[in-house]
This record gives sequence, structure tokens and C-alpha cells, in this order.
Amino acid sequence: MTSPSRLGTVLLTDYAWPDDSVERSVIEKAGHTLVTGPAEPASAEAIEELVAEHRPTGILTCWAPVSATAIGTAPDLRIVARLGVGLDNIAVEAATERGAWVTNVPDYCVEEVSDHAVGMVLAWTRGLAVFDREVRAGRWDPASARLRRLSSLTCGIVGYGRIGRSTAAKLGAFGCRILAHDPFPPKDAPGVEWAGLEELLRRSDVVILHVPLTPGTHHIIGAEQLALMKPGGLLVNVSRGPLVDTDAVVKALDSGHLDSAAFDVLESEPHVPAALLDQPGALITPHVAFSSDASVTELRRRAAEEVVRILAGEPPAHACNSPRGLTTGPGERR
Repeated sequence: MTSPSRLGTVLLTDYAWPDDSVERSVIEKAGHTLVTGPAEPASAEAIEELVAEHRPTGILTCWAPVSATAIGTAPDLRIVARLGVGLDNIAVEAATERGAWVTNVPDYCVEEVSDHAVGMVLAWTRGLAVFDREVRAGRWDPASARLRRLSSLTCGIVGYGRIGRSTAAKLGAFGCRILAHDPFPPKDAPGVEWAGLEELLRRSDVVILHVPLTPGTHHIIGAEQLALMKPGGLLVNVSRGPLVDTDAVVKALDSGHLDSAAFDVLESEPHVPAALLDQPGALITPHVAFSSDASVTELRRRAAEEVVRILAGEPPAHACNSPRGLTTGPGERR
């Protein structure tokens, strides 16, 4: 355990909600000062300037990039806390070398993201989005329905962490067969059949991605992988946009090999490629799978509490690194 530090400044780089009231309440109640950046995530260079100006002891970040340069210009930095799960916008190694903790909130939105994935599957099997558009356009044609019975389908889940397990349980309740792929499969997963990635792609009618973005998972789904999928299938991505090669998906939709692609995240977000928008089989939501009134409030409170905890000299609840010169209990796997 590290020794407590004097009261300091905490920088909130950005936020995906109307205000900073929850974070401010937690930080200021502990006696620290909160400085808030722009709501929309700024560039790495802009965040570096903010860090250099305020020299924070703690950083709270949602989407904005916290670079190695930013970390290097904060001599008293103790923690970079992610308002979320993934760490791809934080220079974790630089923080580790600096002796600063990196934390996340790994379980705040398990139900929401898994609900979103299952909702996208149901929207596809029952034609909800397609028929809503048809009716609004003045076409009432029930004879055109080509719908699917979910219980007769095989759903493949790539990534079997907290969210993957929740999605499997919910889809399993519909009676469909569940395949899963994970480099670290649990010992006990009733109702789930384990498969290699290629086998999962070949056998699944629906493929759902629940994996973090790492160098090894970048474009884990590209043209080669899409070609392995069953003709007429559905791809769902509610994790990170760069997991999927969007151009390859557009081509697979164009050719009819892929019937539908449901995305809550895009490699180019917030920009949506026109070629994807033109695809009637594309279902797109604006990176909101994590969101509910309950989940967002929980996320904001718990991330801010991690900052307060570290600045008080206590160990983090959810350590994502082992800072040089500091020790704590084992971190948690996402």
C-alpha cells in the first residue's frame, strides 16, 4: 500500500453524459479539485496540453486518448481511471513505468451490453427494424416476411468473459445452440460448446463479438473470416469497432453472403461510411450498448471512487496494471 498524498487535482478528460456532477461530487467530497475538459473527446495533443497545464494527480477518461506524452508531463500522477472497460485509449505501459495505476470498471454494464446483443439478434430474426422501415414507407406486406426461429439457430460467441457469459445465458433461454471461443475457457460452462474460431464461424448462424481490442484482435473479422460464415448469417459487434473490417462487411452484404450486420461500434465512429448506410441489412446504433440510467451512474461513481481511493493511499478495486515500485493483490481479468 502506498502512503497517502496531499490533496490534488483530478482531470476529467471528457464525458459521454450531460454534465460532470457525479464525478465532481465524489472528487470534491474527498477534498480534491476536479478540472473538466470538453465533453466531446479531444485529440491526443489537446489532452496533452490539458495535462501539462493542470499537472493532475489523477486522470479520469472516457473516450479521449491519454498518451504516453500526457502521462509523462504529469510528475505527480497516481492513477489513470477509465470510465469504461476497454483500455485501448490509455498508454498503459507508460503509466506502469511512471508508477501510476490504471483502473477500469469491468462489470458495470454486463447486463446492458448483453441485452443489446440479444436485442440485435431478435431484431434480425423477427425483422423488427426492416418491417418498421417498410411500414413507415407505406408498405404493408406481411407476405414478404422471411423470418427465423431463434431456437433452431446456432449462435457463436467470440469472447467468453462476463458479458459473453451473460449473452450466452440469455440466448440459451431461447433454446438455441451456443458455441463459444475464448483463449481462456472456464472449466464449467453448462450448455456451451467450445470451438476454435474457424469452426465457430463455419457452424454459426449468428456470430457475436465480445472481445477487447488488442493488437491480436484488430480485424479479427475480415474478408477471410466472413467467407467462412454460413451464407445468410448475422454478425454482431458490440465491443470495439476495429475488431471488424468494415469494408469487408460491406462487400459481404453486397454479395448476399452475409444477410445482416448489427453494429453498436464502428472503426470510423462517429463517422458512418456511406457504403454501410446504403446496406438494407445493416443495423447500426451509436455506441450506446453500455448505456442505461443505472449503468452510467454506477460507472461514473465507481470510476471516481477509484481515483479517491488511490489518492488516499489505498489499493485499487480493479487494477489493470502493476505500477513500477508498487504492489497490490492480483488484478482481475476482464
